[in-house]
Amino acid sequence: MPGTPTAAIVAKLQELRTEHRDLDVAIERLAADLAMDEVQLRRLKKRKLLIKDMIAKLESRLIPDLDA
Repeated sequence: MPGTPTAAIVAKLQELRTEHRDLDVAIERLAADLAMDEVQLRRLKKRKLLIKDMIAKLESRLIPDLDA
């Protein structure tokens, strides 16, 4: 159901995974460039790690609590 919290989490996960993939491509292209901007590369990598953490947190929310 689109109105359920689980559906919202799944939608957000899809959005974050897409952004994570896009950042991966951007990082690869920037790293291949001889005149790359080190600061920009570090920022992209930091953003990618942040997104990875956000994905992990959302995925853990989808796992049912077995202690309940």
